[in-house]
Amino acid sequence: AVIFDLDGVITRTALVHSTAWKEMFDTYLRFREDRYGEPFMEFSHIEDYLPYVDGKPRYKGVASFLESRKIDIPFGDPSDVVEAETACGLGNRKNVVFNEILDRDGVKIYESTVDLIHELKKEGIRIGVASSSKNCKAVLEAAGLLDLFETRVDGVVSAEMGLQGKPEPDIFTMACDNLGVDYDRSVIVEDAVSG
Repeated sequence: AVIFDLDGVITRTALVHSTAWKEMFDTYLRFREDRYGEPFMEFSHIEDYLPYVDGKPRYKGVASFLESRKIDIPFGDPSDVVEAETACGLGNRKNVVFNEILDRDGVKIYESTVDLIHELKKEGIRIGVASSSKNCKAVLEAAGLLDLFETRVDGVVSAEMGLQGKPEPDIFTMACDNLGVDYDRSVIVEDAVSG
């Protein structure tokens, strides 16, 4: 089997995520500057997104980045409103921004990856997608690719099943289990350091 990550591997949404994270965090860091007098230091793709956020489940990414900046706020609950000053509230804000960008700009795909998936399927190789994103299904639908995969293990499934996020291998092993394929007979195609 071959298990593909979504963002940055199948779809060109890694930049959309990075842009949404930057917009949300820069707004929050400006708020902290105004409210608490903390010096504003903008969110950086290289120094912040890649090491602390990329590939991680949303709330874990928020907590990781805030910890790197020594910002201590409550973790909160996934049901927190976007105005809540919690890791979950900030994560929910990012998701709103992400969906606004997606609605405005659409989803671009990596044609070479989609071509590879079609070739692998012709050879009888089982194909799955494993992503930390809770938007995985919506992104695949928007790109017209949902039917390419025999299994999808994403942020929604992870939450329902209590799976650990990357760097733990849970989403990948669950995808292999769903396909009935041994782990040592599978290949993972991933772009994030945490993956």
